[in-house]
Amino acid sequence: MKRSPALVPVIAVASLVVFTVAASSATNQAAPGPQYTADHRLKFPENYREWMFLSSGLRMTYGPLASMKHTGPPLFDNVFVNPEAYRAFRGTGHWPDGSVFVLEVRGSESHASINKDGHFQRGVAGIEAEVKDSKSASGLWTFYGFRLDKGEPEASAQALPRSAACYSCHGQNTAVENTFVQFYPTLYDIAVKKGTLKPGFQKLP
Repeated sequence: MKRSPALVPVIAVASLVVFTVAASSATNQAAPGPQYTADHRLKFPENYREWMFLSSGLRMTYGPLASMKHTGPPLFDNVFVNPEAYRAFRGTGHWPDGSVFVLEVRGSESHASINKDGHFQRGVAGIEAEVKDSKSASGLWTFYGFRLDKGEPEASAQALPRSAACYSCHGQNTAVENTFVQFYPTLYDIAVKKGTLKPGFQKLP
């Protein structure tokens, strides 16, 4: 069918609009992997709650706030990882370069609203990140702690010193590389099937 000359400009404009919207959408998407400031601080990944949710633990005693005197309701640990790393792990059982994990610690509440038992999550009590980056001057696996101001994390965080307990704890006790995959049920099964558990790691019962 012969196209009417009058329709050509309209089609061209429509195509341009679609291309512009698509380009704008791509520009607005967060770049994959860790992002740093000029002085090598890790930028806070503001969209981390849109990432892949790995697991949640209640009153776990290995976390970053375990050493704090906490006499109130138990704390929840929520773990997120960037989607690119998650997809790679599902395929290989290993974490790719550029993996970013966010550990979000939240307080809890029990007898509130219609809830009569158990606990549900409340405000943020702490946020840490773990990054696998072979180009980082601080090392392949690096931890960052984001200070909170009225519940809001700082825009960027410096790397925790290598003397911090999290480095030795992860180095000795994790199931896959430097991560506690044993606490991420769906990924633990993948690691078992692909044989990527660390040598000597005692499998879960």
